[in-house]
Amino acid sequence: MNCTRLISGVFALLLSACAAMAQAVPSNTGTAAQSMPLVLQNVGFEPPLNGQLPLDLAFRDETGRNVQLREYFTQKPVLLALVYYGCPMLCNQTEQGVVGALRMLSFNPGRDYEVVFVSFDPRESPDMAAQKKESAMTHFRRPETASGWHFLTGSKESIDALTKGANFRYSFDQKSNLFAHASGIMLLTPDGRISRYFYGVEYPSRDVRLGLVDASAGKIGTPVDRALLFCYQYDPTSARYSASILKIIRFAGVLTILALVAGMLIFRRRDIAAARTKLQGAH
Repeated sequence: MNCTRLISGVFALLLSACAAMAQAVPSNTGTAAQSMPLVLQNVGFEPPLNGQLPLDLAFRDETGRNVQLREYFTQKPVLLALVYYGCPMLCNQTEQGVVGALRMLSFNPGRDYEVVFVSFDPRESPDMAAQKKESAMTHFRRPETASGWHFLTGSKESIDALTKGANFRYSFDQKSNLFAHASGIMLLTPDGRISRYFYGVEYPSRDVRLGLVDASAGKIGTPVDRALLFCYQYDPTSARYSASILKIIRFAGVLTILALVAGMLIFRRRDIAAARTKLQGAH
């Protein structure tokens, strides 16, 4: 890595850290927001839960084929990440975080869900997208899932419509030729509504799994996943799943009652069998 790339990487990391801090500051806090550098004042990521993303948007996939976003929304949930492929640091970490979390799941892209990365830099090309897909597939280590991974580029109009629907705001710094942006991923329903979102660059595999099951309306997953969804609740303020004590107590209560009923039935059957045996012995 030469000196220029190192400096660019450090600058990008500083921009990203400051962007995360800016995101935590409400837009109407006045002095705190105004004290942020101009490039960071309109940076944030607050996806509206249940918000509908526009799907009739034109993009190009990693092969250069013209596609509509709608093509990836059929009967399966979709994991969508907004990045830019020339990002020297944060977007690479987002991609690695997605790959790392999904590698821990038994679900497979293409069969159970779709993965869509969209570049918000209109200058980027399908060749750059293809390189990113190759890198992701190398690290994911399941080549048979390649049809479920999609890396898109598009026009400014399509990008603006998508980022507006996701409430993803970013700024471009002319001096450094870098974007200041937040990081995170969204889990979308098969009809394109925002079901769940997670911030940062590391995504707990348990939360991603529960989020995919949630977004699929129960069409994927196991009975164990459904039991966990009963006991865990998504908290949009922290963008993660946390245990719901009241639900756990209720669930434990139901299990206790079922166990008592089962025990009573077993003992009753034993008593009946013992009485029959005694009666037959008397005869």
